[in-house]
Amino acid sequence: MVATRSRYIHIGLLSAAALALLVIGGCSSLATQNKFYEPITAELRSGNVETAAQMLETAREKKKFAEKDRFLYFVDAGLLYHYAGNYALSSDKLHLAESAAEELFTKSVSRAAASLVLNDNVLEYAGEDYEILYTNLIKALNFIAQDDFEGAFVEIRRANLKLELLEQKYAEIGDDYALGAPDDSNRVEIEYEIGKVRFHNDAFGRYLSMHLYAAEGKMDDARIDHDYLVEAFRTQPHIYDFEMPPVKYRSEEKAILSVVGLTGLAPIKDALNLRIRTDKDLDLVQVLYDDPKMPNAEYGHFPAKVNADYYFKFAIPTLQPRPSVIGLLRVLADGKPVGELALLEDVGKVADETFNAKKSLIYIRSVARAVAKGLAAHKMKKKMDTGGLGGWLKKAAVDVGTDLIENADLRSSQYLPGRIYAGDFEIDPGTYNIAVEFYNHDGDLISRVNYSDYHVVKEGLNLVEVFLLD
Repeated sequence: MVATRSRYIHIGLLSAAALALLVIGGCSSLATQNKFYEPITAELRSGNVETAAQMLETAREKKKFAEKDRFLYFVDAGLLYHYAGNYALSSDKLHLAESAAEELFTKSVSRAAASLVLNDNVLEYAGEDYEILYTNLIKALNFIAQDDFEGAFVEIRRANLKLELLEQKYAEIGDDYALGAPDDSNRVEIEYEIGKVRFHNDAFGRYLSMHLYAAEGKMDDARIDHDYLVEAFRTQPHIYDFEMPPVKYRSEEKAILSVVGLTGLAPIKDALNLRIRTDKDLDLVQVLYDDPKMPNAEYGHFPAKVNADYYFKFAIPTLQPRPSVIGLLRVLADGKPVGELALLEDVGKVADETFNAKKSLIYIRSVARAVAKGLAAHKMKKKMDTGGLGGWLKKAAVDVGTDLIENADLRSSQYLPGRIYAGDFEIDPGTYNIAVEFYNHDGDLISRVNYSDYHVVKEGLNLVEVFLLD
């Protein structure tokens, strides 16, 4: 593990002219546009997956996805096509998502390092680490559904490699941001710390590879992945804070029927509105909640030299959970109960942990932008202070414009599952009508998925995937 290290972000002061251009240019491109997702999500939750996929394509045709947001289109289209059972097209889209993430990550870091006063919404969106991780794992499910085990192994290995390199990635990002803008003059330095990454071993990926190895008769490799799965739960209790499922990958006399259930939807981003108050006498920047229910409640503070006392608005993204109505999944074979699925992975906890790794960078960069814009706005208002109603209106317009252009970047994938359940059941080889029942938290049956004439084999992989994203 890399030790936590301190860095400095340099706040380059924005010129009044530059701020004026931002205000005059409007804020439509500086705010996340997510409303068009709502009817698509409603169709998905109603089980109309193909309709949802077509509506997403229509949204793209209507330019709802800017070029800088192409990762979002690719990943969400890939997920919807996976749910629709179009596995080849899903993998194509998810491959494009992964490629876009790799391309845009380098560009977004270099642009943010060159100008810390930009609103993040105008930068290319390179995806969050958990979003990129699940592009590989969903692709693995696609390949399994197509009986392409080698393709599935490739995706799982890529997911594991990304986790191994995650902490190094954020240490390098910290170095890049610490450089600041090369042409900045008149800087304010704010110290911050690089957050530790406490996620290095994904249980769902281990579960899939364990069963793939067992299906190929490579029992030693399957046992190793089983041990890694146990290790994931043992060493990462902040993510896997529940009992590990009783997984099985071999049986002496019977076959193993494995069922994977995807439920709910993963968190999406929401804005946390804050205010900055500077104190030139104390060399202090104080961050307060912008909430009338908590007047002057402090969110955080840090030392920084400023030449005046100011008070202005900014916002940062936070992850907002989307609770699922699903409380229980039950498996039946030919109408007889086989067992229940157990929680294997809480995607929300994976999202929280990987997002936390860069939260300090988002936070401090947002503070840097807000301070720079606030100081520039103060200079602009002094020039516009011509007295009378006209001067007051001009200054008020600057305040309103400055608030409007400082928006949190709320872009995120909309259609990742929220929870992943799994169950492994010993069953005689043969042909069955497999059913999976979904119950809500009150114990009421709300949906049933049926797989008729499913062939369970003694040697090989018997993996059934079901989903209810509600």
